[in-house]
Amino acid sequence: MLRKLSLAVAVSCASNTMAWAAEAPLSTKTDLVSVYQEAVDNNADLAAARAQYGAQKEVVPQARAGLLPNLSGGAEVADVRTSIDQPSAIANRSAHSYQATLAQPLFRADRWFQYQAAKDVNEQAALQLSATEQNLILQSAESYFNVLRSQDNLASTKAEEAAFKRQLDQSNERFDVGLSDKTDVLQSQASYDTARANRIVAQRQVDDAFQALITLTNRQYNSIQGIVHTLPILPPSPNDAKSWVDTAARQNLNLLASNYAVSSAEQTLRQRKAGHLPTLDAVAKYEKGDNDALGFANPNSFGAPYGGNVEQSTLGLQLNIPIYSGGLTSSQVRQSYAQLDQSEQQRESLRRQVVENTRNLHRAVNTDVEQVQARRQSIISNQSAVEATEIGYQVGTRNIVDVLDAQRQLYTSVRNYNNTRYDYILDNLRLKQAAGTLNPGDLEDLRRYLKADYNPDKDFLPPDLASAAEAQLKARP
Repeated sequence: MLRKLSLAVAVSCASNTMAWAAEAPLSTKTDLVSVYQEAVDNNADLAAARAQYGAQKEVVPQARAGLLPNLSGGAEVADVRTSIDQPSAIANRSAHSYQATLAQPLFRADRWFQYQAAKDVNEQAALQLSATEQNLILQSAESYFNVLRSQDNLASTKAEEAAFKRQLDQSNERFDVGLSDKTDVLQSQASYDTARANRIVAQRQVDDAFQALITLTNRQYNSIQGIVHTLPILPPSPNDAKSWVDTAARQNLNLLASNYAVSSAEQTLRQRKAGHLPTLDAVAKYEKGDNDALGFANPNSFGAPYGGNVEQSTLGLQLNIPIYSGGLTSSQVRQSYAQLDQSEQQRESLRRQVVENTRNLHRAVNTDVEQVQARRQSIISNQSAVEATEIGYQVGTRNIVDVLDAQRQLYTSVRNYNNTRYDYILDNLRLKQAAGTLNPGDLEDLRRYLKADYNPDKDFLPPDLASAAEAQLKARP
């Protein structure tokens, strides 16, 4: 009669005797979309990015102000002391005046190009904010699935510890009745101690993963929903790297932002070159005050009434022709040329990185698809190998080292399988981010495959795995 599969026994023992935490009520289990929504509301990095954008977009009205009328007013109060040699006389008067000046730029090429550059800077800042918001989608998924990854890793480590504990107990029993020597006991003890140490580390990794989730959202979590093993593992659609690269070239948010950075640098260069051009303003000025303050020539003699009120209105054009500024304008032009070249080179570097990342992630997703199935089959094969090795150990054709190695390989294959599952999910999201298509709807799609009553100690393996391993073992002579 075929013995009950050791992996199922180990999982049962781990679930019953080594549960790492009490199972939380279903209502307290948080899902992926809820974590993302909490991150949107509470993430400090996103809040900082929004504030940064709020500051950067003000460059547009500030630059536009240089093209709009400028109105200023002022007042002056002074004591005026006047002396005349012939005839010798001194007069002291209190002078006051008021003035208002309106200036309208008519030709300011430098300010116009500064305004165009500011609009490009605003578009760049908006895209950078969108890229930060998009990256938060990926960060939420990474933090969420890292928790699930660490929980599954802990569950498999606990099952491995339980299996080695069972093996240690059997070795002690066989030693007590003289069926094995002390070496078997020591080997089993060493494997059990190592598994126990690994379980302690795995527990810390779970706590660390939850802490990362708390840091992202500023919310406490007791438990989260897990992903079912029936999640479709499919190649990317379309399964053509060039199509993804072309999409990335059109829609990658960081790449689009770099285009505006280059455009802004071009406008800034035009602004600096315009520093050699003349400027023309229309100026209207109104002044009112006593004669002492305004300083008009007094046609009367010194002793005549001197401080009467005067009004003056002026309307004209003001032309300024730059001739020489110590080489400042030419230096700024050379600087702008260098900055334009820098922004173009940075855009090209980013374009190459986007192409590389997109192609690499496309290959990664396809590799993950193949690996998930291969890793799953590896568990089945390793579990059958454990059963066969244990039977051989019972009849004396295998030793304890063979049994322990087979069990160790089994649980390594379990962890590899789960890691590949989560790699597949995250690589898919990273590919969409590289292509610029990642959006909250992708998290909604994943939420359909979350399991509200997910228990890592029981659900870290596909439910049909034990029966598949048993069938494989039976099929062999």
